[in-house]
Amino acid sequence: MSNTTTDNSPDEAGSTESQEDLRAAGSQLSTAPREELASVPGLGVIGWVRWFWRQLTSMRVALLLLLLLSLGAIPGSLIPQTGADASKVEEFRTAHRTLAPVYDKLGLFHVYSSVWFSAIYILLFVSLIGCIVPRTWQFVGQLRGRPPGAPKRLNRLPAYTTWRTEADPEQVREAALALLKKRRFRAHTAGDAVAAEKGYLREVGNLVFHIALIVLLVAFASGQLYKSDGTKLMVEGDGFANALPMYDDFKSGSLFQNDDLVPFSFDLKDFTGTYETSGPNKGTPRTFEAKIAYGVGAYGKQRTTSVKVNQPLKIDDAKVYLVSHGYAPVVTVRDGKGKVVYHDAVPLLPLDGNVTSNGVVKVMDGYRDARGKKDQLGFQAFFVPTFDPKSGTMLSQFPALVNPLLAVNAYHGDLGVDTGTQNVYQLDKTHMKAFKDAKGQLLKKLLQPGDTMKLPDGAGSITFDKDVKEWAGFEIVQEPGGGWALGGAVAAILGLAGSLFIQRRRVWVRAVRGADGVTVVEMAGLGRSESAKVPEELGVLAGTLYDRAPGAPEPDDANESTVVPAEGAEK
Repeated sequence: MSNTTTDNSPDEAGSTESQEDLRAAGSQLSTAPREELASVPGLGVIGWVRWFWRQLTSMRVALLLLLLLSLGAIPGSLIPQTGADASKVEEFRTAHRTLAPVYDKLGLFHVYSSVWFSAIYILLFVSLIGCIVPRTWQFVGQLRGRPPGAPKRLNRLPAYTTWRTEADPEQVREAALALLKKRRFRAHTAGDAVAAEKGYLREVGNLVFHIALIVLLVAFASGQLYKSDGTKLMVEGDGFANALPMYDDFKSGSLFQNDDLVPFSFDLKDFTGTYETSGPNKGTPRTFEAKIAYGVGAYGKQRTTSVKVNQPLKIDDAKVYLVSHGYAPVVTVRDGKGKVVYHDAVPLLPLDGNVTSNGVVKVMDGYRDARGKKDQLGFQAFFVPTFDPKSGTMLSQFPALVNPLLAVNAYHGDLGVDTGTQNVYQLDKTHMKAFKDAKGQLLKKLLQPGDTMKLPDGAGSITFDKDVKEWAGFEIVQEPGGGWALGGAVAAILGLAGSLFIQRRRVWVRAVRGADGVTVVEMAGLGRSESAKVPEELGVLAGTLYDRAPGAPEPDDANESTVVPAEGAEK
């Protein structure tokens, strides 16, 4: 038996017909569109439209658009975006008076909704569809057809072998057909040869990869257009219903409607945070856990669960993330007659890792001063969960409630509620007057749980109750298409792997009777690209077929067969 060869040297006697025959043997090994040289169309409007469509659906333009889309996303990551954080955009405008107008004209503060980014996005979408549809149709046609017949000169193919056998040509072809089908080749008998092909999953992977890209684009677009993102700060015992008025902060996509919100509600039952108590990592959070009771729909059954960091609660397309936490000291404010005008837990915002916090207590209604005149009170509050007298500073030494201390100072006047621009965590002192102590200084006091600070002239008092609650900050994200995006990403990876590691190849087995009556067997293989796998596979197939059609004794020189083996092939 001869060895498998990979002779690519041109046959000097090869004709144009042989070259065309070889090209036909390797035709349709791929569904990739043929790249044609760009030429100026000369057929009027229709010619220009066809030319533009061919350029748009070419692989070269698709890759260019994909590169432009990636480059366009860079400023969206580096420059503050209006849809993500409008306050940072305003800070950027203030700090860069010259550069900000340029960014405005280029749409760099809203990259993903800008005209130029949308144009790239849509063109890439159209390019992929225009590339996939004809390739899919062509591939379906290949699946419905049969592998092409064997070239006239198999010895011109990259992988080739031949031997002589005493078995009949029909028996060799039947054995070859059974062998190739057993090895999962699509095979059939065409004339004096068996034609077989394998590796169609390569093209399937290629098409799956491109289709998955379209799925990703659609999922990303729908997610941006219909998404919603809101935050809610909740003190232990508070409830929340997924409706727009319940959010502290809310932003959404351009096509989002209020009715798109997933109907659910939940109550914050308890929040638990644990911390490292010693060592170099002292104070480092170990666990944050919010225990909630939630229900889906207006009459949904109440269920209990825990929301942890990076372990959100998932309800349909909505996800509830635990993003922050802090403390809410319970305070009681009384007027001059001892009537309670305010009693509630006041959430304070953390300033550092040890949850040193500050905030404001606002008494807007029901308060009357010592003379019975209506007034409003405002208290600035500074809270430390663990106060250390030895430190000499009002900074918490540990994030847990070990030795809580509340520092307050008091004001009265107009809180500015009617302006509609008040911040619940800040005190507008424009129309407020500070309470003074006996020395004429700003009235302030450090309060431990249970302590009371009395206001001067019988104006009332504020008490730091012994109860300190905790609050949790939740982010409710609703981004439809997330499952499709994940599925598209997985499919794209699998499709790309298939197109890279699966090789489409063809094998031909020809068996003809020579002039001396002995059958001459020729086997050849052809792949889409140069690869050592094709000769190796052909060698394995030839070895198996040789066992079923063993070689015949070599003839004497006088009786040598008139069938001449290929140049460069061993006998």
